[in-house]
Amino acid sequence: MTTEHTTAAKQRRYWDAFTAPDHTWRIDPRTGQPRRPPGEDLAAMRSGLGRPVMDSPKMWHLYSCEVNDVLALRDEVSDEQKAEHAALALYGLHQQSQSTPMHRRGVKLGQALRALRRSGKFSEEALDTRVAQLAGATSVSALLVHLRGLVTQLRTVGQPLDYDHLMADIRAWHHTDRRPQVRLKWAIGYQAWKDKDQSKGTVGS
Repeated sequence: MTTEHTTAAKQRRYWDAFTAPDHTWRIDPRTGQPRRPPGEDLAAMRSGLGRPVMDSPKMWHLYSCEVNDVLALRDEVSDEQKAEHAALALYGLHQQSQSTPMHRRGVKLGQALRALRRSGKFSEEALDTRVAQLAGATSVSALLVHLRGLVTQLRTVGQPLDYDHLMADIRAWHHTDRRPQVRLKWAIGYQAWKDKDQSKGTVGS
């Protein structure tokens, strides 16, 4: 593991500061009350939707990635910084008006989308199409457009997901040679074809 990856692994992201290991809100030791993300923070995150990293000053205090000094000299940012910006913006959208944490460790995107598919809230065929469009995105900007729509649907049914994993997926999407592995993870988690096979078996029995 590289030094960069080690640093990233130890970094505590915004969503981790509020979500306890048991998937509830952390408790504020001063008040004994659940510690939830302030509404102004979530609004600041949403201001970054569809905008490049650093383009929304309201978000600057929410970033946790260390600045790469070499890139900074060229007025550039790392893929990790870009991915954190995108993940924060999506988290702000996802957590909006939700009473429980929408970040849940271990619930990868494919699994969350499968739960969404099984919720019955949306057409399975339409959702399959949207997930296929997500997996087929040929650019990071296209990926984020599709993620925004799907995260909105996840919020509708109150389905959480792991934002550390999502951030890693977004970061990997910056490298075309790493996209197949991300698609594989999503496919294994989503398993839409398995549900279809089970349905066919029920009808024919």
